[in-house]
Amino acid sequence: MASYFASLRVGALLNACPGGIAQGLIWGVMALGVYLTFRMLDFADLSVDGSFATGGAVSIMLILAGWNPWATLLASFAAGVLAGIVTGLLHTKLGIPAILAGILTQISLYSINLNIMGKANQAINVNSVTLDITSNMRVIGRTIAICAVICAVIVAVVYWYLGTEHGSALRATGNNPNMSRAQGINTNAMKVIGLAISNGLVAMSGGMLSQFQGFADVNMGRGAIVVGLAAVIIGEVLCEAIIGKRQNFVWRLSFVVLGGIVYYLVYVFVLWLKFPANDMKLLTAVVVAIFLAVPYLRAQSKNSFLRLKKMNREAEKNA
Repeated sequence: MASYFASLRVGALLNACPGGIAQGLIWGVMALGVYLTFRMLDFADLSVDGSFATGGAVSIMLILAGWNPWATLLASFAAGVLAGIVTGLLHTKLGIPAILAGILTQISLYSINLNIMGKANQAINVNSVTLDITSNMRVIGRTIAICAVICAVIVAVVYWYLGTEHGSALRATGNNPNMSRAQGINTNAMKVIGLAISNGLVAMSGGMLSQFQGFADVNMGRGAIVVGLAAVIIGEVLCEAIIGKRQNFVWRLSFVVLGGIVYYLVYVFVLWLKFPANDMKLLTAVVVAIFLAVPYLRAQSKNSFLRLKKMNREAEKNA
């Protein structure tokens, strides 16, 4: 045991944190996309695992074709929009349940991603291509700053959009679809648009991650929905704990990004503890379960009926 703790170097943990923050910001963009469907539309969209890898594949292949890396992120966003539209149409036009529609799109994108890349993975020569989003530790501070600016811009745009009449219609669709239809809102169109924007952000995040790590892989999106949900839940718990009742929509969106950072810092910490890599998915599920349980347990502790029941039990014991 003593030798185990002696092998842990605090310096190694501190050196790994900047990379974890950068990846957390990148996944924060993905989490914002998940937030739109999970919280705004009340739609369980599982297609994000596929669209995340699609964004990475599109970005890397276009960079290999000579495109500007920033332009490839716009192309990744467009590819994600198309994937979201497919999921939306499967659900709204063909009547396929939300979860199954997402799974069908996800499965289809696996083959599409293989066709885009020509093989299971593609890498770029980071020495011949100038990337602003890179894992190079000599410029990791610049990467963090760039990713932070991107997240801030996306938060501002999403906040503005959801405050417009069109964005309000999208939120109303998620809150009460029956009442929305009674008010003349085309809820099917709102679902398709919401899924398109969501998957566009997810694919853009995939493009950013592929540039950061220097390659794209057909399996890079596996489990992405879990990371996105983890960031959303962690962000909501932290927002409620820190901001409390003063939280507004800007705070909620900002804390979703912070949730992505916290998640990856926890990931870095667990790796620093030298846990087996095979157990990382299990640990991820445990972290998500803990943060999911916090709001419920807090609500239960504040429940007046439960407190009264506890008081009655104590009174019976003392009688």
